Amino acid sequence: MRLLYNLLFNIGFVLSAPWYFVKMYRRGGWKDGFGERFGLYNARLKQALTNRQVVWFHAVSVGEVNLCTQLIKAVEPHLPLHTIVVSTTTSTGMALLKDRLPSHIVKVYYPIDRRKHVMRAIGLIHPAAVILVEAEIWPNFLWSLQRRGIPHFLVNARLSERSFRGYRRFGFLFRPLFAGFTGVGAQNEADAERLRQLGCRPEAIQVVGSLKFDSAKIDERRSFDVGALLRQVGAPEDALVVVAGSTHDGEEKIVATLCQRLKGQFPRLFTVLVPRHQERGAAVGQDLRSAGIRFIFRKDILPRTQLEPGEVDCLVVNTTGELRLFYERADIVFVGKSLTAEGGQNPIEPAALGKAVVFGPNMQNFPDIAPAFVQAGGAVQVADADELGRTLEALLGDPGRRADLGRRAAAIVRENQGSIGRTTGMILGAFQH
Repeated sequence: MRLLYNLLFNIGFVLSAPWYFVKMYRRGGWKDGFGERFGLYNARLKQALTNRQVVWFHAVSVGEVNLCTQLIKAVEPHLPLHTIVVSTTTSTGMALLKDRLPSHIVKVYYPIDRRKHVMRAIGLIHPAAVILVEAEIWPNFLWSLQRRGIPHFLVNARLSERSFRGYRRFGFLFRPLFAGFTGVGAQNEADAERLRQLGCRPEAIQVVGSLKFDSAKIDERRSFDVGALLRQVGAPEDALVVVAGSTHDGEEKIVATLCQRLKGQFPRLFTVLVPRHQERGAAVGQDLRSAGIRFIFRKDILPRTQLEPGEVDCLVVNTTGELRLFYERADIVFVGKSLTAEGGQNPIEPAALGKAVVFGPNMQNFPDIAPAFVQAGGAVQVADADELGRTLEALLGDPGRRADLGRRAAAIVRENQGSIGRTTGMILGAFQH
């Protein structure tokens, strides 16, 4: 089975490599740490880890990194004699790790799941334990951990119906991998049952809730003043700000066009668009120009920039790590990947800030969380672009309704916090035996 997996993986890797490297190139920063993806680490890293007890955390990309940084901050004080290593797969994830975590925490790229690359990485880092954030199941990596007897944990585990069907279909491969986890922190009982069916040992599973509620911190440092930035581009001091966050293809044009139509009714309205992937900035700009929307890119705003009121209709944030700051200034937040794409993005972050949250029909990645907000009156879910327009109009004209949505949303977040403490306890239990 392992021979077959490695044969198929190598074939798949060769065939997908051009697409993989083009994607890395478009995201930028691909040269930094490139060798680490193949388990090749520099002498400075080797020296930093020599004769150290290492705890290795892994977070795939930006969403998981946001969770992982909070978990590391909770776990680290309890392991003062250990060195923390954290890995990620994407350059955007790495940029966020460097911004959010202190320099003494070692940051590396996760190795590609070829046997020799994985063995090289694990052999050098030599972890005492490994914590994977969300369902990141790579066979060679997990086989290597099992062979060496290294405790490994799966935290904030959530399985969509599609993922569950896929893992179950190839149960001959994945059941032994799921069975090897020392501890599994499931978000809810439904996920726990799926994990049991996939092979996780019942005694290893704990229902701890979603780390996403705890990761929605509202007291982090602010790198710049969003209000001042908006005034630089001509937004009025008392602007009504609609922020469309983590948007996907087509959503920026829809939101900007709707807000443009509403501006006659609400002249103080200003729109902020934050694409999920900043490298889409050029494509977003092309879409907006075709719709006659006047905009400015975040990267083009310099200290001396000062636009006249009404000179642009919206701001396109083509940078990373700043979405939370724009959420803080928002009057209404539209959560992306929910209108023209499937899955949805995280509604908890704006909810924790007490914002009026709106999202589209496609929130499959949050099958429990999104309905909980809607049912408790903490968010509005719309069926299509037309309903989104009507909802924005209603909320812009009703500050009391916006405030009520925000209060209810923030209350739901508070009620569901505590999972980081429970997850930390599960992990630390492995060091007490």
